[in-house]
Formats: sequence, structure tokens, C-alpha cells
Amino acid sequence: MKLELREVLQQVTTAISEEIVQCDSVGIYLPQEDGSFRGFVGKPETIAGMTLDQHVIETEHDLLAKEVIETQRAIYIPDTSQDTRPDQRAVHAFKIKSLLVLPISYEGKLFGLVFLFDYGIPMNLTENEIQTVEAYVNMAAVAIQNAENLSRKEELIKQKQLLLDVTSELSMCSEMQEALDICFHYLALVLNNTNIGLHMLDPMAEKKIKPQSLSKDSDWTEEAWKKTHKKANIDIYKDKALGEVIRTKKALLIPDVMADPRPNHDVCRQFGIKGMFVLPVVTTGKVLGLIPVVNLKEAGYTYTETQQKLAQSVVDITAGTLSNLLFMERQELIIQERTAEISRKNEELNNAVEELQHLSREKELILNSAGEGIFGLDRNGNITFCNPASTDMLGYESAEELVGRPYTVIFKRKGSTADERGKLNSERHDHDSVETFFRKDNSSFPVEYVISSIIKEGDIIGDVVTFKDITRRKELEEEIKYHAYYDSLTDLPNRLLLHDRLTQSITYSKLHEEQLAVLFLDLDRFKVVNDTYGHSFGDALLKEVAERLCSSVPSGATVSRQGGDEFTVVIQNVQSKGELVSVVDRMNLAFSKPIIIEGHEVNVKKSIGISLYPEHGETTEELIKNADAAMYKAKELSGNNYHFYQEKNDTPAVQQMELENALYKALDQEELEVYYQPQVNYKTGEVIGAEALLRWHHSEKGLISPADFIPIAEETGLIVPIGEWVIKTACRQLKSWQLQGSRQMGVSVNLTVREFEQADLFSKVKDIIEETGLDPSCLKLEITENQIIKHTESTLNRLELFKNYGIDVSIDDFGTGYSSLSYLRRFPIQTLKIDKTFVQDIKSSEDEAPIASTIITLAQNLNMDVIAEGVETKEQALFLSSRGCYLMQGFYFSRPLGALLFEEKYITNCEAVN
Repeated sequence: MKLELREVLQQVTTAISEEIVQCDSVGIYLPQEDGSFRGFVGKPETIAGMTLDQHVIETEHDLLAKEVIETQRAIYIPDTSQDTRPDQRAVHAFKIKSLLVLPISYEGKLFGLVFLFDYGIPMNLTENEIQTVEAYVNMAAVAIQNAENLSRKEELIKQKQLLLDVTSELSMCSEMQEALDICFHYLALVLNNTNIGLHMLDPMAEKKIKPQSLSKDSDWTEEAWKKTHKKANIDIYKDKALGEVIRTKKALLIPDVMADPRPNHDVCRQFGIKGMFVLPVVTTGKVLGLIPVVNLKEAGYTYTETQQKLAQSVVDITAGTLSNLLFMERQELIIQERTAEISRKNEELNNAVEELQHLSREKELILNSAGEGIFGLDRNGNITFCNPASTDMLGYESAEELVGRPYTVIFKRKGSTADERGKLNSERHDHDSVETFFRKDNSSFPVEYVISSIIKEGDIIGDVVTFKDITRRKELEEEIKYHAYYDSLTDLPNRLLLHDRLTQSITYSKLHEEQLAVLFLDLDRFKVVNDTYGHSFGDALLKEVAERLCSSVPSGATVSRQGGDEFTVVIQNVQSKGELVSVVDRMNLAFSKPIIIEGHEVNVKKSIGISLYPEHGETTEELIKNADAAMYKAKELSGNNYHFYQEKNDTPAVQQMELENALYKALDQEELEVYYQPQVNYKTGEVIGAEALLRWHHSEKGLISPADFIPIAEETGLIVPIGEWVIKTACRQLKSWQLQGSRQMGVSVNLTVREFEQADLFSKVKDIIEETGLDPSCLKLEITENQIIKHTESTLNRLELFKNYGIDVSIDDFGTGYSSLSYLRRFPIQTLKIDKTFVQDIKSSEDEAPIASTIITLAQNLNMDVIAEGVETKEQALFLSSRGCYLMQGFYFSRPLGALLFEEKYITNCEAVN
């Protein structure tokens, strides 16, 4: 891991040629983009006047290399004159008599090829020498893989940090342009391109997206950019490329716009665009806009898959911020429009009032029908008239109760001691003001009002007051202000208010030289609760969690909800870490009793990350980020754990999230496949059954190891529908093979803990058996050893149901758990499977052989069948059969095969395995 690739491979060639075998040449060849393999290191460095890097292996000529690549197994040819697979040109040119070719591979991934050959005198390699060479080559493969994993891990940490920085900076934005500048900055960092713009959906015109903003560092000026858009008159919805992004809500990369028919080539020429990468801005399932990143210098430039996904993550985070800012802007526009509307109406009504002083009763009726309150005042400030809307809003039964009384019964100006008339004159104006009016019962309410003078022949003869009750608007304003700082579900401070309070607390702690702590709390498996009981159930659970948190923290602590199932607690004047441990203990005590919602009991477990000021950071962002990182570390432990921040927290969250999201779609997109590994009777050579093994062929990543996605499936609950699909697929396939004549075969299917604990598992399996028409005795279900002791009574009842129905239940990986002999006697188990760890080292380890023998003897004494898995060598098979264990499976007989290949080999051609 500490050496460069060339140093590693040079050490391999030196070890092979000087310590293991005597040969004329050792060469290591690495794969090229065109499919060939070119010399990289070796001895000697020059052969027949050519340096090693001039040597190229072409698989269309070298069939031996092609076979090694396809099988990933070493091939030794002791006599090249008897074998036509090697490249005959090289054989004759270098007079090669013997040849050994090995793959440098690890877990199915090929890193290169190793060639050992002579110049006229055969190497005469022994099997032991070949295996020793293979061991050296395999160690090199592991070293290369470890180096790649380390690089990938470091890159993931950088990506996680970048996304955390984006989220932190965007959370502080109060204006849209500020959020866009942050988005453009990080996109430029990810893509190394500053030519970035935003096209936003026009809220005033349906299905119209217009240019909104351009990166400050772009080669274009924003003025020229918008002017060119206007001149080009682009209809984004009709543009095939941009329309595709809107329709699919997926990013689109076109390295060469002129080589692709989708972009508008005329528009591309006007802007000088050579290539483009367009990202959708999507929030709540709707396209808010597009962000094109264009290449103005040369065509053909592209971005890596990691760059594309990281850029889309930056845009997705920005989309939520933009949506919130747009909502706030719309609220302000609504208020402004309503205020302007009231002003216009007041102006119209004031004109009407002036005319009403001299007009007929008919026009006075029009005044009375107005929705706003209107009353008139004489020169002394006494009320002369009021319309019905006024009396209703002010709580009077008729206008007569108000006429003749001073205006101060309705509103009073604060801080004035002048006479009433003087006060009224000082407040006279012709625009809206906000005031408090008083009703008859002396209760108050807010209004918007206008005082307009009635002028006749240049003299003021009175005033008209027009007002509107704005109680509801004030309530809405307070509600908007509340929701800007508080979580609407739990009534706790939200992310924005937490940031403000934490900043103030840091300032206070710094001034008084105190410590403060940030606790970042996340509920374990909350997603399972939402998926199982629904979001309304989850919301009720979050409310109860908030209440218990508030009751368990010290007085003066701030509890906030970050979003989802994440909460943050800020505690000031912390004396020691022990004090925080006590707080965590009180939290655990508060959640020790289950939460009961709608008759369901929920035991809440949580993971807590803790950061301290100033030890773990001196800013709000650092403390929250480090507490978040520590929380992920706590999640790696069992539930109800906490972890103090350390500098080396490692959370590959981006990769984990992508894999989880892809797994949700895998079943619908038919990316899952069942492989079958034959189970054989070594004594007769017959295939007596097959174990069904799940494989995932990701559309982009290729084959993904079950070790990577099965734990995710269990955690998310996806293992239940996936497991049911595996059982149904395996039963259908077995029934098909039986109809072709293989009636003696059975099929084994593994059950995870989550699958086995389903209350309706037996009914589901029974329905599948009846649907496929399979004999129940042909299906074998495999559970782990620890599952039989987890829930004793329920497990026993479930196993009895399967036994009575005729389905065999086996214990998989036997010997690795903690079950006792009493459990084996009590539970209706028909078969024990010896774990492969006790089989693989059966010849080399003195400990493993007695364990395997003991398990075989135990099964025979309990009248159980016993099958060994992981058999890879003939020596292992002979040892097992000598102890009376004839049922086996493993790579010695066959790797897991797809259904068609298994059928061709063991059903159609009926091949024996030994």
C-alpha cells in the first residue's frame, strides 16, 4: 500500500525470477483501452532489441492469454510445440519451449497478466513452483486492490466534506443570488468549469423557463448572456436535449454538441458551445429549472461518473434552498399586491365619500355597501357618519351609537398631549398606516387605515377615515415568522434558529472561557417505522421523541430538530465529559419505556455524536459538522450509543445512499438474478440439489457482491419482498427442471433473520408451493445457527409448521454460532451444514479437522443429514467422505451458475461431478 505500482510489480518479478523459478524472462503486462495488454515491468528489460513497453499482447492472436483472461486461472504449457494457443509469432521469434501465464486478479477483477517463458530450454516447472508463483501474484493483486480502496476511501471523505460544506453554507442563505453563487462555486470546484448558468421556471408563465443567473467567473458577462438568449428566442421545452432533461429529471452529458442531433446547433454556434452538461433542479418531484455547464474551448471534453453524481448532489441540495427562498418571496409579493389593492380601493372610496357629502341617498347606499370600514369626521374630530362595515367591525349595533362622539373612542395616538384636533391634523395623510382600533367592548384589533381630508373651496371641512381589519394578515405574518425559525411538527427550534442560538452561545462561552457541547442525535431504523406504519405514525413518534428529549436535558439547553429524524442539543457551561455522559444516561432513561402510538409499542434507539467547544471546533459550522460525523461513528456500534468526535471519523455516506436508492429499483428493473450452486453426492457423483444464491447485476456498476447489498436490504426491509421473489423464482425453476426429468433434485434457499421473523412466513411459502405445484419436500430452507436460539417459542412453532408441511429446514454455517445440543434435540432440524471455515483449511490446520469430524459425528448420532460447503480441493472431499460425509458443495465441483448454464450442464447433459 505504501509503494507505487511499478515498485510493487518490480518486487514481484524479482521474487519470481530469483527466489522461486529459473526462467529466461518474466514480464508483467497491464490492460490498455483498446483491449490489448502492454508490457509494464519485467526481466530482462530488453528482448530481441525491443524494450518491454514495446511488447503488446493481442488476444485475437494470443488465444492462451485470451483464455487466462476469461477464466482468470493460471495456465502452464510445458511444451509449446504441442499447443497452438500461444501467439505463434512470439513462440518462433523467441524460441519459446515452455510458457506459464497467470492473471493478476482479486475478487473477479483483472489487473494484468504475468508471462514466464524460456529461450530454448524448457522451464520444467513443478506444481509447487506454479502455486508459489500464483501466491506471489495474488499478493500483488491484493496490494493493488488495497491501494485502490484507500484512494477511493480518501476521495469519498473529500466528497462527503464538500457536501457538508455546501449544506452548511446554503443553510445560512437569505437571498436567492447568494444561494446560486454558492452552488456555482462548488459546481466549478467539482467540474473544473466556471461556465455555469441557471434557467428558472417563470412563475408568471406556465411552461416557460427563462435565463436567471450566470456564474460570476464565466467567460460570458451576464448581460451579454441574457441578451443572446433573447435574440436566440429559445423554447427550452421544444429543444430536444433540454426537453429530455425536463422530462426525465436526469442530467444529460453531451461532450460534442455538433456530433449529437438533440441540441439546437444554431443556438450552440451563437453561444460558442462545444459540449454541454445539463443538470435538472428538482424539488418535491417538480423541475424548478436547469443548470447547464458548457464547454466553450473544445469538443469531446467529458466528466467522470463521480464528478457527474457529485455535481447533481450539489444541485439537489441547492434545489431545497431555492424552493424555500422562492416561497418566502411569493409570500412577500402576495402581501405587497394585497396592500396595493387596498390602497387603490381606499382611493376610490375617498373620492366617493367626497361626492356623498353633496349627493343623494342613492349614492349613500353605495357607500354603505362597501366592505371596508368608513367613517367621517368634522373639523373638531367628531364622527359625522359611518357605514355598516364600520359598525360591524367596531362592535356597535348601529351608526347612531358612534355619530357625534370623538374619534378617540376608536383610536388613540400614543405619546401626544395636544388637543384632539391637533393630534388629528398631525396624523393626516393619504397613504396606508397600521394602527390599533378599539371596539365597543374596549377590545382591540389591528387595522390598515387612511385619513383623507375633505376640501371645499380650498378649506378643510372634515376628514374621511377608511380602514380594514388586518387581524388575519397579522396572524399569517406571525405564522410565517414562526415557521421560519421553528419546526412545524415538533415546535422545536429549526436549523436556522439553532444556528443563531449556537453562535450566541459560542460568543458567550468564549467571553467567559467556558465549554459548550453540541449533541447530534439520530434515531436508529426510523425509516423502517415510516415504511411499516406510514408517515403519520412516524410524525407522531417524532413528536413524542421531542417531548422526551426536552424532559431529559438540563435546564437552559436548546433542543432543535435538524430535519427528518435528526435532533440537536446545545448545552452551555459544560464542566467535563462525564457531565455529558450523565445527560446521555438521562436520555436513555427517558427512552427506556416504549412509546405507544395507535396501539403499537415502539422501542426507540438512537445514536449520538458529541462535539465540544473549543476542543472540537470554534465555529457553529465546525461543531455541528463534527457532531454529525461523530454520530455516524456511533451508528457503527449497537443502538443507544454515543461517540465523542475524533478527527478520523469515516462515513462513506454518498456511496451507501446511492447503493440503497439503486436497490429500491433493482427488483422492478429486473437487475436481480438467482444463481445455482450444485449440491452433490460425492459417493455417487450425482447432483442431488442446488443452493439458490442471489446476485445483483447493477445497470452501471456491474456485479455487486451480496456482502455489500444484503445488509442494506435487511436494514431497509427490502429483504422481505426480495426474499419472497427468490423463493418463488427458485421453486419455479426447480419445477421446470423436474419436468425435464430431474425429479430427484431439491433446492435450498437461505432465510435472513428479518425474513424468518415474519409472522406470515409459512403462509407465504405455502402459497408459493401451491402456485408452482412443487412437492414441499423438494424445498429446503436454510437458517443460521443463532436464529434458532433468538426467539425460542415462536421459532419452535414456525419450524414445526414447516416440518409438518414437509419442508426440510437446515442450519447453515453450523459451528460458528452458540447453539447447544439441547436446542438441536428440541428443534425439528433435518440437516446441518458445516461452515466453509472448517472445511477450507482441513489439511493444513490441526484445529479444523477435529471440528469438522465432530460435527459429522454429531449429525449422525442425531439422525440428521450433514452437508459440507466450501469444498475447494480433492483432498478436502476425500477427507470428508472418509468421515461419512458424502453431501458437499463448493468450487471444487462448480461455481454458482446462472439458470441456463446450470440447466445445460446438469439437466440437459446430465454431467457427473467426479
